[in-house]
Order: sequence, then C-alpha cells, then structure tokens
Amino acid sequence: MRLKELAAARARYGYRRLHILLRREGWEINAKRVYRLYCEENLALRTRTPKRCVSCRTRVHRPEPERINDCWAMDFMADELFDGRRLRLLTIADRFSRESLAIEIGQRFRGQDVARVRTRISAERGLPQTIRIDNGSEFTSKALDQWAYANGVQLDFSRPGKPTDNALIESFNGRLRAECLNENWFLSLEDAEEKISCWRRDYNEQRPHSALGNLAPREFASTGQASLAS
Repeated sequence: MRLKELAAARARYGYRRLHILLRREGWEINAKRVYRLYCEENLALRTRTPKRCVSCRTRVHRPEPERINDCWAMDFMADELFDGRRLRLLTIADRFSRESLAIEIGQRFRGQDVARVRTRISAERGLPQTIRIDNGSEFTSKALDQWAYANGVQLDFSRPGKPTDNALIESFNGRLRAECLNENWFLSLEDAEEKISCWRRDYNEQRPHSALGNLAPREFASTGQASLAS
C-alpha cells in the first residue's frame, strides 16, 4: 500500500527510486521485492507519454468503472459524403453505462473543438474522473490538456499500437460503422447529422446490450442511478 501511495505521488519515479524512498522511511526491503510488488500492482511507467501533458495518467493500472462518469472513452472515425468529401466523427461513450454521449460530425477538428464538445456534455451530466483516448494530435493538444487540468479530469492515453487499451470505444465504433455508416449515403453534413443522430437515439434507448443484462444503455443508466441513490 505504501509503494502504491509513493508511486501515485511520484508519478515519474521508477521502482529503483521508489525503493530508495521506502528505505529512507525505514522499510527493511530489498530492490528485488520492490520490483516484484511494482510489477504485480501494474505500477510500471508508460513509455512515450505525450509531451507536456500534465493531465496525463502516467501509470498502467486501470480500475474498472463502478458508476456513471467514472470513465469516458473517446475516439475519431472517418467517412465521406456521397460526392467523396471527407467526414470526421468524434465519438464519446460512458464506459460504465455504455451510453453514447455524443457523436460530433465535421470536416475537421482541433483541440479547441474537442474541449468545446466535452464542456457541453459536462454541463448536461457532470464531469468524468478519467477519459480514455489515443495519441491523436487533437487529443494531445494544449487546449485539451488545459481543459482537463482546469476541470480535474485525467487523460488516460492508450499505449501506441495497443487499441485494446480503449476497447469499448473501438467496439462502439464498429457497431456505428456496420449499422449506420455502411447502410447510408450522406448527401450533406446536415443529412449525416440527422441519420447518425437517429441511430444514436435508437442505440441509447432501444438497442439491447448483452453486457448490461440486455437492457438499453439509457435504461441501464436510469436503474444504476436509482440503485446508487438508494
């Protein structure tokens, strides 16, 4: 427990420096044992964290969400209009309830745009503790880092080449593509927004989800909030 406390307080320290701190506190423990505990508790430092991202979670341990807003997941998708013009979709989901919080559609996004969408969602349902994202330029921007730091939100970046670190949003994006994007022609941005919004509403309110006991995400969210309140 003390090793985990030190690792949380000294986020950039490896096991050797943590061992020295433990010894200074009077713990009679050798470096090999510290290393074993360090590995068992998944305290190893990430490699290649985004440059000067002060809101970045730097250690691998990821507890499972236990309530709504514990953790959101976010990613980008690409598609196109009928005439070949490119579309980008920003998808955001709650990892506990599996709700689709937003599918934002545009032709280009900057870090400020991502922060603006998060601010809008947070005004409706509160702030998350953590957001899982990849290392895309929109997510590693200073604008997003400043928003997260100001609101006390941790940015949990996936390891390069490890899409399973954000498996929920990858699975959600697969459903969105199979059930909506591949089934429709989009004649304009407005047409895309309307059709994708209809799919999102059906996903949240009607589509049964096996991981939620075959409830729809919004139905599960309402029962989860009721149980927490009781």
